[in-house]
Amino acid sequence: MKILMLFCFAMFAFSVSSLHADDSKPNVILLMADDLGWGDTGFNGNEVIKTPHLDQMAAEGLLLDRFYSASSVCSPTRASVLTGRNPYRTGIPTANAGFLRPEEITLPEVLREQGYATGHFGKWHLGTLTHIEKDANRGKPGNTRDYNPPKVHGYDAAFVTESKVPTYDPMDKPMSFEKGESLQLGWSYLLDGEARASYGTSYWDIEGNKVADNLNGDDSRVIMDRVIPFVDEALANDKPFLSVVWFHAPHLPCVAGPKHQEMYKDHPPHLRNYAGCITALDEQIGRLRKHLADRDIAENTMIWFCSDNGPENQARKDNGTAGHFRGRKRDLYEGGVRVPAVMVWPAKIKSPRKVTTPCITSDYLPTVLDALGVEHPEPSYAQDGRSLMPIINGGNIDRVNGIGLMYDARAAWHKQDLKLISYDGAATFQLYNLTKDPSETTDLAAQSPEIVEQMTKELIAWNLSVQSSFEGAEYGTESFERSGKKWSSAIKAAANQPKANNDTERQPKRKNSKK
Repeated sequence: MKILMLFCFAMFAFSVSSLHADDSKPNVILLMADDLGWGDTGFNGNEVIKTPHLDQMAAEGLLLDRFYSASSVCSPTRASVLTGRNPYRTGIPTANAGFLRPEEITLPEVLREQGYATGHFGKWHLGTLTHIEKDANRGKPGNTRDYNPPKVHGYDAAFVTESKVPTYDPMDKPMSFEKGESLQLGWSYLLDGEARASYGTSYWDIEGNKVADNLNGDDSRVIMDRVIPFVDEALANDKPFLSVVWFHAPHLPCVAGPKHQEMYKDHPPHLRNYAGCITALDEQIGRLRKHLADRDIAENTMIWFCSDNGPENQARKDNGTAGHFRGRKRDLYEGGVRVPAVMVWPAKIKSPRKVTTPCITSDYLPTVLDALGVEHPEPSYAQDGRSLMPIINGGNIDRVNGIGLMYDARAAWHKQDLKLISYDGAATFQLYNLTKDPSETTDLAAQSPEIVEQMTKELIAWNLSVQSSFEGAEYGTESFERSGKKWSSAIKAAANQPKANNDTERQPKRKNSKK
């Protein structure tokens, strides 16, 4: 039924687009770093790590100062980027668990029906890439349950790994480790001819074949070597393109090559690796932007950049910083989910601005569809994201519906200046005013019981809507049953509440077309 629905949507979209044949569709590039902290970039005040190309983006476009990842860990945030929905709805509540359900409507699917070339490069982490052999964290013979490659979700091209890889020589690891090195944290780059072993992860193409060539050196460069030809092929075919580029850096294990080690030679080895791989990533973003300019397509290309969550909290504490924010990766305090983010689109954004409105990775899909004048093909699917086009056009939005986040036993509800947060399954709550107290040092819950009560009700209602999606209310239970996962919520107080329907303010519910 999903194929039929998208076909009908494509026919409608074609008839509409024929009336606007002169309209120029923007190219869309979604860049994401892995475990990059809010304070790890120059545009957010880091004085050590060099990120000149990201800083230039911030100086030219929108610096999204209060931008959130939809989770404090990797995979869930990525699900939100592609669907516009909270990741719990899509069957991915945490990392290395579940798969992005085939019934979900994704951005590449919708844009492909609009005539876009669609490509995904770098990390995938939304399911496994093989069920034939051992690969990465979960790929193994016979594991068809979690098999879920990009081809299932609307991509024409792919160059992807299931999960993390070393950030230099991504397919390799040392035969042994020196003092201070480890398989988890990283090591000094391997010299030519030095003995090495397989890291145990492969890059895969869109047809499910392992890629064997051009895999040495800096991993961000290895990825960009595939992105640029994809862009050129789309241009040769006279197509706009969607390019989703999910870098591995600076996720552990961090390894920087000789050039970037030298740039940070006055720092200890682990910081040379960490800072070096971030600067290497930044250079590839600069390389991409130069290529767009050289091909005369930069003007009508929207480029988004963010991180998937805060800096790793199981590494050395001086590796990665959330700046003045409390918490790190896996936390729902600001340091775990408030991430560095910028956006450029020269055709629309003529002067730089700092945006303090709360925004989130779930906003990507509705924003891009709004930019194209395209409605979501399935209005009955609850959407957590909002279009940011009013902001892009110089205005603002009012997030009256709030932003909900969950991870493990933690839950948070953001509503304008206020944030309600619980770390004990919603047994108790803290309340912060993020405008006055962004570091979350002063709990206002005791002095504002009415606000806590109202925001708790909103959080519980939202949680029930998410549970309804998770259990298949919108498109049936096939994938829910395939996953073998039962609903588990951070908000235990919702357990005895009646189930919510998924009506939303923006998308009226209609009869579901999926079975």
